[in-house]
Amino acid sequence: MDADLDAVAPALYVTADDLLKQHPERLPPRPSVGFVPHIKDAELVTLAVMQALLGFTSERRWHFVRQWQSMAYMLEQLPPAKPRPTGRT
Repeated sequence: MDADLDAVAPALYVTADDLLKQHPERLPPRPSVGFVPHIKDAELVTLAVMQALLGFTSERRWHFVRQWQSMAYMLEQLPPAKPRPTGRT
């Protein structure tokens, strides 16, 4: 299933980006001065659709699962633990 999602997410992003470029009237109004968005609108749409496709109904659960997955990936990258010395000779 992960391989399918790895293919769907970029395709969804490209499609959303192309559609938002073709229809700029769908974009929210932006003030000429003030804050600058850190992510593009297509990225936000992609995250929202992926969240819905995966069945997450709350932001808290989505962030928990994403954080857990990144921690699991980091643990997989660690070298195996050395056995503890028993103190017996």
